[in-house]
Amino acid sequence: MSVLVIVESPTKAKTIKKILGSGYDVKASAGHVRDLSPYTLSVDIKNDFKPEYTIIKGKEKVVEELKNAAGKADDIYLATDPDREGEAISWHLANVLNLDIDSTKRVKFNEINKKSVNEGINHPETIDMNLVNAQQARRILDRIVGYRLSPFVSQKTGRKRLSAGRVQSVAVRIIVDRENEINAFVPEEYWTVGVKLSAPPSRAVFQAALVQDENGKVKISNKEEADNYLNRLDGAVYTVESVKKGQRTRSPAPPFTTSTMQQDASHRLGFTSARTMRAAQELFEGVDIKGYGQTGLITYMRTDSTRISDESRAAGNQFIEENYGKEYIPAKQRYFSAKGRIQDGHEAIRPVFPQLTPDQIKSSVTPDQYKLYDLIWKRFIASLMDNSVLSTKKINILSQREEDKQNDKFLRFSLSGYKVKFDGFTKLYGTGDEEEKESELPDISEGQTLKFRDTVSEQHFTQPPARFSEASLIKTLEETGIGRPSTYATIISKITEKYVVRDKKQLKPTELGVAVTDLLKKEFPKIVDTKFTAGMENDLDEVEEGKEDYIKMLHIFYDDFQAGYEKAKNETKGLKIHLEEDKTDEICEVCGRPMVVKYGKYGKFLGCSGYPECTNTRPFIERSGVKCPLCGGDVIKKTTKKGYVFYGCSNYPECKFATWDTPTAETCPKCGKALFKSRGGVLKCLDPECGYASGEEKNTYSGKKTGRKSGKKASSPSPGETAEHKSDESSTA
Repeated sequence: MSVLVIVESPTKAKTIKKILGSGYDVKASAGHVRDLSPYTLSVDIKNDFKPEYTIIKGKEKVVEELKNAAGKADDIYLATDPDREGEAISWHLANVLNLDIDSTKRVKFNEINKKSVNEGINHPETIDMNLVNAQQARRILDRIVGYRLSPFVSQKTGRKRLSAGRVQSVAVRIIVDRENEINAFVPEEYWTVGVKLSAPPSRAVFQAALVQDENGKVKISNKEEADNYLNRLDGAVYTVESVKKGQRTRSPAPPFTTSTMQQDASHRLGFTSARTMRAAQELFEGVDIKGYGQTGLITYMRTDSTRISDESRAAGNQFIEENYGKEYIPAKQRYFSAKGRIQDGHEAIRPVFPQLTPDQIKSSVTPDQYKLYDLIWKRFIASLMDNSVLSTKKINILSQREEDKQNDKFLRFSLSGYKVKFDGFTKLYGTGDEEEKESELPDISEGQTLKFRDTVSEQHFTQPPARFSEASLIKTLEETGIGRPSTYATIISKITEKYVVRDKKQLKPTELGVAVTDLLKKEFPKIVDTKFTAGMENDLDEVEEGKEDYIKMLHIFYDDFQAGYEKAKNETKGLKIHLEEDKTDEICEVCGRPMVVKYGKYGKFLGCSGYPECTNTRPFIERSGVKCPLCGGDVIKKTTKKGYVFYGCSNYPECKFATWDTPTAETCPKCGKALFKSRGGVLKCLDPECGYASGEEKNTYSGKKTGRKSGKKASSPSPGETAEHKSDESSTA
């Protein structure tokens, strides 16, 4: 008997084939095989939003191979990923392969190991149409919104191929709103006052901060107020008012969900969301581990749940007892409760084999796979370990001058700290709080008189809210109910193409991002409203649970959206948004108005800001600020037809100077002309009569000479070849 099993990934297919053995033919669909056409709306609005699916371009061969394999099989199992998207892929496969939707065998693997795979094969389900309809509703919503809004924002900004979307535009708005808060922020001055003391006979000095006076809490707004407090310390006596000792515990965080994994990988590893999800997908699908073979290392990486199986809990506890001691296992097992509305179909992200430590797999995996597995493994094991216990101490100190006693005037200073009594889970996985460190406080008692050493006063200013990092944006999206954790990596990748830039790991909106957000806030307020978008996510969850009809939901959304779209089109006729970054100092030689950068099918060009009254255009020239070493003309940036960047003289064709090397602001020590930096890192003077070079050329292609083709030197670009450049080479000239 021949059995066909269809999964999404070729790597996953290889892992599952190893588990199932002979008699099973395991094929991969490589993701979706069918989707809405990219060239048309592909949604029949008048026919209850009926989607018009086509085979994805480039997937024809995959579909043909799957059909041939299905024709030879006695039984077929659809084993795509166990989530909303995977369910839709199985449904599409069933349609393409002409399988009966009601009887097709759908199997789900939360982890890729022998037990889970065999259990799935032995207990097949049918395709869950609620999940499919939820995915279809999301896809149709996104297509309608994108198909209407993307051309709208492109037209109003004069930029081609801009995108706008139901979730991505809200994400950009969140970043833009934060930037507006930062720009509107007015810093406020404040001061802190402290004293340095010692407790005789010890000469060790410690510092305490002023926290109260006789009127209550202290707020110091300027230097004059700070100096007033400092004056009250002249001749003061410092007495220990109270020493409060206590104990507090810290509990470990739960095992990872998709969102928390992306956040922690960003904080601790510096990974982008896309990088995290790529490594997680590879770990889930399986890696060839020395001594184990092709093995899935983690459970499914798209989940909202912190739940773990009893089997994995027992294996984790056994590992802890054997490697750390029984005292690291809590007397009462810890169970994490879910917050808010979640999809609890899968366990938390955890190692499939808790006994398989990161060090054991290190030689068999990539650096990214190792780092992420190490993070997932430690988080899971730590979640099963006992709390850490801290011994705390807080000391209050009264300061009084003799003359203040009669008026009951005093100043209270305070300091606090802790020592680790039992490390618990932090032995393996720290809290990530780098600011709060263990501190040893002086051994003093109530009523003791302390010796004054010095005063401290410092000026501070309140700080604006921080820009979002990927981690904090993901946290905000999750907390506000925008999108799904499994889509965050895609959303961030999309918005960082044009609307947002990364600046030292912070997300900062571009001028285009601000302009598009302002336009959408004015014309389509609901689309970029967080509460409205979160409400739609809730509706999609209702569809998934079979509580809401997705056709009815689409009608309610579309009627309102379409009316707003038509209104916006009419109200913005003739509107053109000219961004500051598009303005130039060039003047139109036809009408005298400024020229602006515009975007066409073939890239940037200069057009008159008086369009449509004036239609004058001219090529866009990006000047490097460097003079040509041959004729003294401007060196300008150019591209070949295949998109390779080179630099040439603005006086072409009279001057034939061209180079792959990048102009720099540095000058030649021999002749004073501009130096150019090669891809090998050498600074060179390109005046043939000088020939200065700062060092030897470094090979920029592993195992090859300079030049993309092995053993072949790249030729210099010729300005005459800019339309059809002859070479694929992109190294130094």
